[in-house]
Amino acid sequence: MEDKLNATYITFGGHVELQKYRYLYFVVMFALYVIIIYFNSTIVCLIVIHKNLHGPMYIFIAALLINSILYTTTIFPKLLTDFLSETQVITYQACFFQAFVYYTLAFSKFLLLAAMAYDRYVSICKPLQYPTIMRKNTISVILALAWFVPACELALSIALNANIKLCNFTLKGIFCNNSFYTIRCVSSVALSVYGVFILLNLALLPMLFILFTYTRILIISYQNSKTVRNKAAQTCLPHLLVLINFSCFITYDIVVVRLKSDIPKIPRLIMTLQIILYHPLFNPIIYGLKMKEISEHLRRLFFQFKSH
Repeated sequence: MEDKLNATYITFGGHVELQKYRYLYFVVMFALYVIIIYFNSTIVCLIVIHKNLHGPMYIFIAALLINSILYTTTIFPKLLTDFLSETQVITYQACFFQAFVYYTLAFSKFLLLAAMAYDRYVSICKPLQYPTIMRKNTISVILALAWFVPACELALSIALNANIKLCNFTLKGIFCNNSFYTIRCVSSVALSVYGVFILLNLALLPMLFILFTYTRILIISYQNSKTVRNKAAQTCLPHLLVLINFSCFITYDIVVVRLKSDIPKIPRLIMTLQIILYHPLFNPIIYGLKMKEISEHLRRLFFQFKSH
């Protein structure tokens, strides 16, 4: 019976003094989860409701924020349940599924940021062609591909990993991510190569494309009037902030964990919490404060609540 249990369930070993602080962990993380859902949903609703926010840039921002809601929902319900449970375990199949959805949404974010960079490039560098290029059908195709391509590539990776024998049933993390690969008995060269292919295709290439487009925007905007420069700074700066921060966290999550670095438990937990909290929590703040049209609607909404 014990062998059967071990063959079916995986234990999360990344929690720190959970028995002592379980209720504190639960209250804090539950509050943060509610805040994330509320902040992101508020801006998405504003974009849906107000017609002046129906432009391609705001549609991509809404898609990014929806991605953040799904991203946190992949992790938080299970994490909150674990805080109140005596044992922090997950089935082998559910662990695969969580990792699949987690990385699909993480890589989708790179593609959405690339789409936003292209939108800004066309808007600033080719303003006359903008309505022709960024049509509704084009935006729909881009959004579909941003979620569909990572899902397909990662589905193949999950299928290839499904029958890999495990020699350890305790993950160092608090949810199923790349640390899953550290408990396999044998490392497969073919799977490692395919993993590098996914990383290059879904993270590095979009990142290089983003840097290229923003470099072109920077060069062209500084050759034009102050108005163009201000427009470029106002709309591009939030995207760059999100890209830089997210790239740093995803590098840790993929590279450091994959290299099986022996990081102490507390720093590992802190970094993991930053990965799952930072962007879902601060993306709506960054876009809400930096994007003029969104901030104006947020201000009106705030005063409406205040007046009531």
